[in-house]
Amino acid sequence: MVRQRIQIKKIDNVTARQVTFSKRRRGLIKKAQELSTLCDAEIGLIVFSSTGKLFEYSNTRMPQVLQRHMLHADNLNKLEESSVQLEAEDSMCKILTKELEDKTREVSRISGEDLDALSLDELMKIERQVERGQIKVRRAKEEKLRKEIVNLKRKEMEMAKENQMLKEQMKDVSTQQFSLLQLAQSLKSDVNLPSSAQIRWQPPELNLISNNFLTLGPPVQSGNL
Repeated sequence: MVRQRIQIKKIDNVTARQVTFSKRRRGLIKKAQELSTLCDAEIGLIVFSSTGKLFEYSNTRMPQVLQRHMLHADNLNKLEESSVQLEAEDSMCKILTKELEDKTREVSRISGEDLDALSLDELMKIERQVERGQIKVRRAKEEKLRKEIVNLKRKEMEMAKENQMLKEQMKDVSTQQFSLLQLAQSLKSDVNLPSSAQIRWQPPELNLISNNFLTLGPPVQSGNL
């Protein structure tokens, strides 16, 4: 008698569903054991029933299998992110390369090179670009010159102030030297007084003492000499 194939769909009968779950779960665990033995595979099996009950199988340690699975998933995610990032960078590199080529060609044409293949409108466009560039260059040059003139005027004023300060300092030094010269001449004239004038001048105290001494002394008789 040919065995009838069971249609794969949810079993509505709860009892039949539980019986089928138990049989298939044991068969699944048996197949996992056979696979790990035959192929030396590291297997971790986790099953939750419809009631929330946990069934698991591992030929090593379940935490080790889960950790290895997480690391593998992280590496896959990193590889996918790296691949996406490389594609984005490659696309950006192509865009930048094209922009660089366009700008290089534009600069060479503004410089007067590779103009034969251009149309009249393109040549007129380049001419307008050159004119606008010349105007900007002239403005920048004028601004630089204005700043240089302002700096030179500022330096000139600073040097004029320093020069005036130096003149005043020299004037003060000259005045001091003239005063010192007059003082030295006056001191020299006081030191070179005549000897008769120096003898003639005496302090009042010395004159008084000499007069008293002459008055108190005994009279001198010229005849006894």
